Amino acid sequence: MRYEPKPAFIERMKLLLDDDEDLEKFLEVAKSKPQKSIRVNTLKISPEKLKEKLKLKGWELSEIKDHPEILRIESKLEPGEIGKTKEHLLGEYYSQEITSMMPIIALNPQPDEILLDCCAAPGSKTTQAAALMQNKGTIFANDLTISRIIILAANLERQGVTNTIMTRHDAIALSNKFKKVGLKFKKILVDAPCSGEGNIRVSPRTYVEWSENLVKAMGKRQKRIASSMLELLEEGGEMIYSTCTHAPEENEEVVQHLLDNNSDIEIQEITLPIKTRPGITSWKDKTFSKELTKCHRIYHHDNDMEGFFVCKLTKGKDTSKKTGGCLR
Repeated sequence: MRYEPKPAFIERMKLLLDDDEDLEKFLEVAKSKPQKSIRVNTLKISPEKLKEKLKLKGWELSEIKDHPEILRIESKLEPGEIGKTKEHLLGEYYSQEITSMMPIIALNPQPDEILLDCCAAPGSKTTQAAALMQNKGTIFANDLTISRIIILAANLERQGVTNTIMTRHDAIALSNKFKKVGLKFKKILVDAPCSGEGNIRVSPRTYVEWSENLVKAMGKRQKRIASSMLELLEEGGEMIYSTCTHAPEENEEVVQHLLDNNSDIEIQEITLPIKTRPGITSWKDKTFSKELTKCHRIYHHDNDMEGFFVCKLTKGKDTSKKTGGCLR
């Protein structure tokens, strides 16, 4: 079945993109199937060794610059082949969209740190963080529903992750529990539930399920989640806020809400190994801080990957001053 974007969605994307030609490319690429990619699980195997094994199967692979653990599959595979190999079953690699790897690359957790992943299932970013941390330090991986927790547990086990504690709570309830015992974090990942506009190539049904009411409802929920997590960030700590959607209500508007209500945070500039565009500073009748240009918007037609939004926030001392931007 062929799904088509709603007129309201097209009009919104037209406002976000550069011009009609840019919009046409976006909509055209949205009809194509995404290129497959995997992430080498360095807890079990080196990128070099895994590449040797996969090339023996006839797989053609390419790397992302400075990230040998990220592999794009250039050859055409049989349906489901990625998930059927011995290497996948042994946890030597994880099937993951490259843009989904960007939040952990930006956060860069270290072996001696404590990381909170508040919306962790199915575990793609949790397992990526564990590999970067060399199974040292501690990760708290949280999710709400038991069905998602089961998937998370299975992925952690297959990937050989041993530094992770799973919790099952609403993000706000989790924040309250940690605040009661005085636990704060050096690194926090808020990969928030969203309307999924960036996943239309993988899940074309997003076109059917999408609505402006959904976008607005998600934005309100994301503000509550991100605000509660920010309370757990220690001074000098870093928090990634990310989504797989393009909607400003779920991206820049959420970040601006955090800036407006927390005088001790700022947006940090980050460099990512793929093409990105800066965050926007206005949307319809709203104006955002110029600092939001440090955020990263990722569109599928720029990289032949899925869409994403990534922002890195750092917490300093409370200066009781606003950032200079306003949300009107």
